[in-house]
Amino acid sequence: GFYFSLWYALNVAYNIANKKVLNVLPAPLTVASIQLGIGAIYVRTLWLLHIRPSPRLAQSGISIVRRVGICHTAGQLLTVTALGAGTVSFTHIVKASEPFFSAAVSAIVFRRWMKLHVYATLIPVVGGVAYACLKDRYFSLVALLAALGSNIAFALRAVYSKAGMDEKYVGDDVTPANLYGSVTCFSFLLSLVPAVILEGASFPGLWHDATEEKDANGISSMALIIRIVISGLTHYTNNEVMFLALSNVHPVTLAVGNTLKRVFIIIASVVVFNSPLDFRTAIGSAIGIGGVFSYSLAKQRYEKSGDTTHSSRPSRLRR
Repeated sequence: GFYFSLWYALNVAYNIANKKVLNVLPAPLTVASIQLGIGAIYVRTLWLLHIRPSPRLAQSGISIVRRVGICHTAGQLLTVTALGAGTVSFTHIVKASEPFFSAAVSAIVFRRWMKLHVYATLIPVVGGVAYACLKDRYFSLVALLAALGSNIAFALRAVYSKAGMDEKYVGDDVTPANLYGSVTCFSFLLSLVPAVILEGASFPGLWHDATEEKDANGISSMALIIRIVISGLTHYTNNEVMFLALSNVHPVTLAVGNTLKRVFIIIASVVVFNSPLDFRTAIGSAIGIGGVFSYSLAKQRYEKSGDTTHSSRPSRLRR
């Protein structure tokens, strides 16, 4: 219960803090990069102070960090772009379709096919999310495409992470939390490239506008810095707590918790930002999120029974 409560609280705090930053500072790539940088500073501080043993990566571990890091960077940049272009609720309605992309990546990359019954549970996911998006009064094409892109990136990240943890030796003290810390450090450096190229020239002006305007949207530089730091810390720590939850609860419990997490974020964003869902959007969201829950339960059942089909062709990750 403690891990779930903390996980929910950090998720809600991140999404609210992040949106408040983007509302006054419309530079999603730079904000996303700074958030990764804050996470990198946080975890490296833990390593330098020996609060947590620092990982020593073998060559295979470095290769895994690079592959996972590329996907993590793309997912983070696209997610923050979606949150900046649309409402928090709209973005998370779209991101509820992530299991569909995870199943597709698992089949294409791992050649792992599940039973038809499992795939059938994805129909309400896709249908519900599509209906909710088309009927959403805050529909944004940029937010839709960016959120869908982040789903693909995070699905690939999960596949490469799983392949990495299956390797016999990737280094010393490479725990899941330390692997995520290493990925965050690499992703921060990688994210600087698009942030500087696409927003480097405009960022000083955007910062000036955010902190110098005297209308209701303007805030002080220190207040904006504090918001960014909070968004960066909550982004990193909510992922750390997720790893703790993974190791302390049954997979079905985690599936339920992950489904409810979306509900809490959507409700909290509606209340904080006064962006209510109309009836049809709420119905579509409920169908989609219900489908996610059904898919999670069905997937756990068939994985537990070993009732999956593998192609005779080897996965590219094993070559």
